[in-house]
Amino acid sequence: MARRLAHDRKANLRKRALSALVLGPLVLGVVYAGGWLFYAAVVVTAVLAVREWVRMIAPGPLGRSFYLSCTAIALVMAVDVVAGPLVALGLALALALVLAVVPWAGSARVRGSDRRVAAFGVPYVGASCVALTWLRGDAQAGLLLILFLLLTVWANDIGAFVVGRGIGGPRLAPSISPAKTWAGFWGGLVAAGLVGGLVAVAAGAREPLAVMALGAVLAVVGQGGDLFESALKRRYKVKDSGQLIPGHGGLLDRIDGLVAAAPVLALFQAAVGSQSIW
Repeated sequence: MARRLAHDRKANLRKRALSALVLGPLVLGVVYAGGWLFYAAVVVTAVLAVREWVRMIAPGPLGRSFYLSCTAIALVMAVDVVAGPLVALGLALALALVLAVVPWAGSARVRGSDRRVAAFGVPYVGASCVALTWLRGDAQAGLLLILFLLLTVWANDIGAFVVGRGIGGPRLAPSISPAKTWAGFWGGLVAAGLVGGLVAVAAGAREPLAVMALGAVLAVVGQGGDLFESALKRRYKVKDSGQLIPGHGGLLDRIDGLVAAAPVLALFQAAVGSQSIW
């Protein structure tokens, strides 16, 4: 049994590595291209993420909650282009309220608190995707900001995984995600901070130490997003949000940290401006 588990773990790691090798350059290429290609990729990501969100809560035959949630996030992203991020976020909240309380907007299988959780997926995913398009749209530092965000989130994931597996020790949140450890938490934080510092040096940032600290903050936020999705999956007794990415599960399983970190970076940039530290 132990030998079989070890074999399955190695096979899963190979799948994860191959998926990362394929998807990583593709994502970076889309980020570099920017423009409508980047926006289209974010829209597809938004719809797929909301799809997985609702399917975790209501597996089985597709109902109104599924179709209306996917339509709602598509409308949010369309309004983002036409009227800007603030209007888009307001629409996301309004549509989530409709999905949560208006009788005809829900499915018979999604009731009570489950219906509210399903509706929350629209503003939760929407805020992240609107933040991504807003950050990339910065004429001076858009490409740099997205690269910084992606690299710090990836460094956090890798650092937490490697250090957590290598050292082990006390569990970070055993009731939510038993595999996560405090060693992994600190490993991810340090890795994200170091990568953030390297990006700052490579970009000639005015305040590289501030960028390094920002990378560490995004690591903490990203791990919070990871735990949030783990709590959601535990509540609804699902192992993965989907099966879209071999070795990783669903799309949400891969971008849970990014979904949480993107709005935080956008808020920081809106508050201090791209010239302050970059």
